[in-house]
Amino acid sequence: MKVLFAGGNGYTPEFSGGVQSSTHHLAEQLIEHGHEAAVLAALFGDGVFGFKARAKMKLLRQPAVIDSFPGYPVVRAWFPWKAADFAVRRLKPDVAVVQCHKSVPVGKALQAEGVPLVVYLRNVEFHELGGDLRELHSALYIANSQFTARAYKQKFGIDAAVLPPTINAALYSTPTTGQFVTLINPYEEKGFELAVRIAGACPEIPFLFVESWKLADDHRARIEQTIAPFSNIRLENRTGDMKTVYGRTRILLAPSKWEEAWGRVASEAHCSGIPAIGSRRGGLPEAIGPGGVVLDYDAPLADWIAAVRLLWNDRQEYDRLSATARSFSERPELDPDRQFVTFFSILDKATQQRSRQAA
Repeated sequence: MKVLFAGGNGYTPEFSGGVQSSTHHLAEQLIEHGHEAAVLAALFGDGVFGFKARAKMKLLRQPAVIDSFPGYPVVRAWFPWKAADFAVRRLKPDVAVVQCHKSVPVGKALQAEGVPLVVYLRNVEFHELGGDLRELHSALYIANSQFTARAYKQKFGIDAAVLPPTINAALYSTPTTGQFVTLINPYEEKGFELAVRIAGACPEIPFLFVESWKLADDHRARIEQTIAPFSNIRLENRTGDMKTVYGRTRILLAPSKWEEAWGRVASEAHCSGIPAIGSRRGGLPEAIGPGGVVLDYDAPLADWIAAVRLLWNDRQEYDRLSATARSFSERPELDPDRQFVTFFSILDKATQQRSRQAA
């Protein structure tokens, strides 16, 4: 089967995040099982990679360019929904998995080309869809959490199979020196301000803030200015090897302010037996489960401080939650092989459904 992952987001190396990591893992699984995978994504055009892509697009006078940076074809265009016909002609997909930003215009463009659709619902930012999902008449749906499935059922009346983000534990499981309480993605919506307040109240505990979504220069400058008074907070650039982060992490801090659809970093940390302390927002409690502590985002600061200090100082409690976190990461719902079977069965159903309609 030829599978095209499509959306209006950027893709590695221009953009990285949970969606890109999960997509890459699914693409690798498809290839391992003898299928073909490709991606249709937005071109940002920044840096050396972006400059070369822009130059190639201009030279060839095409609406998009194709590279194989991640090990499979990636079609990049300023407006991916306008390049859907180009992608279909070049890649001839049997089915498309549409995700996140501009799902509706991308999906409609692919449907117009006769490509069956599976829409993977990975966030609840409805305004990013670019339209009403009910316009994608024959699409099938996957949601990354029970929370996400409920949100789309309520908003659009659609039913979605629940399939949490697929994670290759080998990329994240590592012994850890336990040097830091780690916050990944220091954005306001991810709880940056609350994390700073917690760190400021715990000067004896080292905190590590790690870039995930690329920080613009002015944004980074504001973060550096905010954390400058705190000698126990360290900011690091994003990395393609998360073992270098989890290998120094004792506690994952995820005090998200927004409605997280899942909370992939909690699941990644659990692979190394790292417990998470996070907020009761969206699907994040599903991701943390018994492998950590869940608090209301608006809980008293003292409650957040107490939770961090307990896991930092109480070896017995830490070992208990660490073992639980590791066990939770091995639950059947997160088993990559089982997840792939479910994922592929939905792709197969979408292609069969289109075949019946054509007949």
